[in-house]
Amino acid sequence: MVRIRVLVVDDHRIFAESLAAALAAEPDVDVSAAGSGPAALRCLERAAGEGRRFDVLLVDADLGGALPGARPAVPVQAGDEEALVDGISLVTGVRAAHPRVRVVVLAEKDDPRRAALALQAGASGWVAKDCSLSRLLTVIRGVLRDETHLPPPLLTGVLRELTAARRHRTESERLVESLTPREREVLRCMVAGLGRKAVAERLFLSPHTVRTHMQNVLGKLGVHSTLAAVALARRAGVGPVDLTGDVVERGGQLA
Repeated sequence: MVRIRVLVVDDHRIFAESLAAALAAEPDVDVSAAGSGPAALRCLERAAGEGRRFDVLLVDADLGGALPGARPAVPVQAGDEEALVDGISLVTGVRAAHPRVRVVVLAEKDDPRRAALALQAGASGWVAKDCSLSRLLTVIRGVLRDETHLPPPLLTGVLRELTAARRHRTESERLVESLTPREREVLRCMVAGLGRKAVAERLFLSPHTVRTHMQNVLGKLGVHSTLAAVALARRAGVGPVDLTGDVVERGGQLA
């Protein structure tokens, strides 16, 4: 019998333990639970290191009490148990670090916008927390066959949201294309969360020059804040600059 390894990620302990117990009663399901995003990432890393990879994550949409979509979703790192990592950001981080793992988002209520955000982040399904166990098992087994599962009442709203997101992405891509290569590199640093001084040090520029570049980026993108610029960049598919490598740009050349 092929066993399915499931990780329940929910900061409501009673719910997480109850769901885990119900799933564990199935003969082909092995289940564990984690109470936060960082804890979930540690479970994934530990399991991968031991050759016991998880197949499916069931993630609370309201994990950490944040509002998914209110800020750009970014990959998260393990190690900080107190960090608040919302459900959508966790989906992004898991899919980036463990692309073979399927993620299903568990929600208190149906919300087309948040469901669309979850799918864009890489989730394979969105189900209500009060759905039947048989329904949840159908979703779990379905996503392992590369199916995408949404409640039928959500389909129209999610398609509308995804269509709007594609339209915004096209416009965002056009705006990003108006930037110079140097401005795009500054934007990538902004996406990575670097401040003016850190950008200056990385690109071997003066803080004044970086300030000018940042002002030009905001002006060309038609936004008034760094957060808005980062959100637009994300929609356009602009990723953060690599902060782990040794490659830096010096005078327009790579060193």
